[in-house]
Amino acid sequence: MKENATHEEVVAAAKKAACDDFINLLPEGYHTAFITILASHIIGIALPYLLAFAAGAMIYVVVEELMPEMSEGEHSNVGVLLFSVGFTLMMVLDVALG
Repeated sequence: MKENATHEEVVAAAKKAACDDFINLLPEGYHTAFITILASHIIGIALPYLLAFAAGAMIYVVVEELMPEMSEGEHSNVGVLLFSVGFTLMMVLDVALG
C-alpha cells in the first residue's frame, strides 16, 4: 500500500487487480470507491463498541424473558441489573486472572 498515491497510480493498481470495470460502474466511479473505503474505516473503528452494545441487549432480553421469576413483583429490574453486575464481574475476573 502506498500513501499519497496519485489518481493514475490508483487506476493502474485497480486495473492490475481486475476491478477497474466494477469501479467504473459505480455511480461516481472512483469517487464512490474512496468514500466507501473511508466509511468502512470509520465503521471498523466503532464496530467493537456496536457489537458489545448488541451483545448486551441480547443478554438483557434473554435474562428478562427466559427467567420470568426475576421480572415479577414491585422491583422487576433489580434481578436483571444484579445479573448484569455479576456477569460483568465474572468477565473482568476472567480477563484479569487469565
